[in-house]
Formats: sequence, structure tokens, C-alpha cells
Amino acid sequence: MIKKSFFAALALGGAFCLISWGFKGHRAIATIAQKHLTSNTAYVVSAYLKGEAMADVSTWADENKNPKTAPWHFVNLPLGLSHDAFVREISQSDNNVYTAILKTEASLKDKNLSVEDKNEALKYLIHLIGDAHQPMHVSCKEDKGGNTIQLRFDNKGTNLHSLWDGRMIDHEGLSEADIVKNYDVATAAQIKQWQSDSPVEWLWESYQISSELYKISKPGQTIDEAYYQKYIQVTRKRIDQAGIRLAGELNKLFNSASAPAANGDLSKTLANNATKGIIVGNVDLKDIAGFIGKSVNVSGKVFSSRDIGSMVLVNLGAAYPNQLLTVALKGKARELSANLADKTITVTGEVIDYKGKPEIIITDPAQIKF
Repeated sequence: MIKKSFFAALALGGAFCLISWGFKGHRAIATIAQKHLTSNTAYVVSAYLKGEAMADVSTWADENKNPKTAPWHFVNLPLGLSHDAFVREISQSDNNVYTAILKTEASLKDKNLSVEDKNEALKYLIHLIGDAHQPMHVSCKEDKGGNTIQLRFDNKGTNLHSLWDGRMIDHEGLSEADIVKNYDVATAAQIKQWQSDSPVEWLWESYQISSELYKISKPGQTIDEAYYQKYIQVTRKRIDQAGIRLAGELNKLFNSASAPAANGDLSKTLANNATKGIIVGNVDLKDIAGFIGKSVNVSGKVFSSRDIGSMVLVNLGAAYPNQLLTVALKGKARELSANLADKTITVTGEVIDYKGKPEIIITDPAQIKF
């Protein structure tokens, strides 16, 4: 992966490294995505981000200003393409938002890639899926994605690109929390459909919108209330789609994945995040006491066990009374007890406090893996 650079972003191929959705938009996309992650995905994502929230890293790719990745934020295409022609153009293209999304996802699947490189790839992916849904990031090279088309809005000068980056969002006057509340309204059917669409289709949607905007935009035009009322709804939908699809891609990547080792300060941060309700998932056994009330996956060696009639108590991390976690096997799960001695197991369940000790009650054998 490309290392951080402090150089200013350069104009490459006649186009700028354009900022999409602005600060509020990108943070809204990341926050919406966070709400739709599975618990394991949320934990793995947080671990790769070293405890940082997705919203907090959502603008990193713009702030990084690496000239080598400047073209990753957009794709330039001629107007008037049919869907088939668009797909051919995108499929044959390189070094743009489409190929960057594929590249970063491939990096996150690469088992040989370092945690640092996956951290960077993940921060890019969080941002670039947002970029793909900003219509003026799938636009024309000649006007630099609408940057040279001057307009007026709210009695101030702007341009077509900036209008869509954030000027319309800012006009609503909503806080970040209210933006998420008002934008994250997808139905279950919409979520299923949006997450089944490919990145090519995300970009095709943006291309159709930008093509429409080019037709109705004239240099010097004043953006009126009718334009705003129509297209703020489009903006809301594109941000919601970006968040839902970002969640979908991350769930595909990490729902069954293991998180990188989290020790020391990072482990404490992840535990604190879980306590705030941000994440639940794989946790380190030595930190299990910090996850009371949370559903987790936790692994540890069985040191001892005891049948007390109504259940079998299995001690992980150390023998009783110094165990780090007690696993109480009830019902059908009791049958597992004969095969647990000295095994390292992974337990899935809610952590409760029993007389000052963390405990997980297991009733389904599927909650334990060897």
C-alpha cells in the first residue's frame, strides 16, 4: 500500500483529486454503515482501525493528499454512454475510483498483508465507496468534475461540484446525528437490493445523475428552491445507499474473519467501545471482564471443569477459583463437557456477572467451537 505523503494533491490527467460529500457527508456514510454491520464485522473493523471510529477515519483519504492515489477518488467518462457502453468503459479502465475499490477490497482479503497496510486499505475503502456515490465524481474530465461550472446558491458563488459535495447538505442545517437519523431510512427490501448491486452499478447510478445535472446546469445559474427540494432528496438517497453498501461490503469481508491481535491499550480501547455499544465480537480472554452485558466471541484454554448437576462449569484461562471466565454448559451443551479437557475453545454468548466473575451460559453446542 502507498505510504502517507505530505505533498499536496496534484492535478493528474487534467483532473483534480476532488473531495466528495464534504466532512458531514462522509461521516454520515460511515455512521450509517456502522449501524448495519454484524457484531463480528464491527469488531474486526474497529481492530484494524486501531479503535478509531469509522466516522473519524472517513475523510482520511482526502486529508492524506497522496498524489499517487489522487485519481482513486473519481472516474472520468464521456457523456451519452448506454449502460452496456458504460460497463465496457469502466471494465477496461484503470487507476480510478472503481479499480481502487477493487484494489482495496483485494488487499483486505490478502492474508499476507500487514495489519498496517490493511489499516490503510480499510480507510481508503470507507472513503471511496462514498466517493462512488457522489454523482459529480463520475463525470467529465473537461470541466474537472463540475468544478469549472460556476453557479450561485444561497446568495454565494459556488460550482456544480461543490454544490453536490456539501453545499446542499449544509443548507439543511442538520447536525451529524440528525443527518444520520433523517437519511438512514432504507427498508429491508432496499437494503437487500442495494447490497446485491455491484460497484459498476453504483457508478452507473452516479453517471445517470451527473448526466442529468449537466443537461440542466448553465454557467452563472442561480440554484432555486425547486432545484434544491428535488436534489436534496437525491443526495439523501445516495448517502444512504453508500452507507448501506459500505456495510454490505464490510460484512462480506469480515463477518467470518478473525480480528488482528489486540493487546494493551488497543484491547482496552476495544473493550471501552464495546461498553459504549459500538462493537461486540472477538475479544481477548484477559479483557473479558470489560464486556459484561455484551455478546462476544472469546477463545481460551480449558483448565478445569465441575459438574454441579444442573450444569457443568468450565473454567477458562486458569483453574477455579482463578479462572478468567466461567462457561456454564446447560441442556444439550452439557454433552460437550467430556471432550473439553485441556482444549482451546471459542465460545460465543453474552457475558454476565456472577458473584463478581464473568460467565457465559451455553445451551446450544453450536456456541462452542474447538
